[in-house]
Amino acid sequence: MTEAAARAHITRFNNAVTSGDWSQFIAALHPDAVMTFIGPPIGPFHGRDAIARAYAADPPTDTLKVVDIRSESETDLITFEWSRGGTGTLTLHHAAGQVNALTIRFD
Repeated sequence: MTEAAARAHITRFNNAVTSGDWSQFIAALHPDAVMTFIGPPIGPFHGRDAIARAYAADPPTDTLKVVDIRSESETDLITFEWSRGGTGTLTLHHAAGQVNALTIRFD
């Protein structure tokens, strides 16, 4: 998509972590979105409702700091640092103005 869209996603995520309100973050996801983790043994989660339930059941406590963003066509690759240490990459795929796939890789 664009760097601005990627940064908006990270802002929604960080706001949700600090406030505990995931509604704006979840609303930006496509109804059929898929969230996959590479590293930790969780997921994948299929559909916006399943993703919402996953965050409600086990909400993250770390915010993300963007290190780099590369955007091409409908895909954003975001390199990040966790607020409490550690790094990773987040790949976002977009369709119809919404995030329809998230892949989170822990380094």
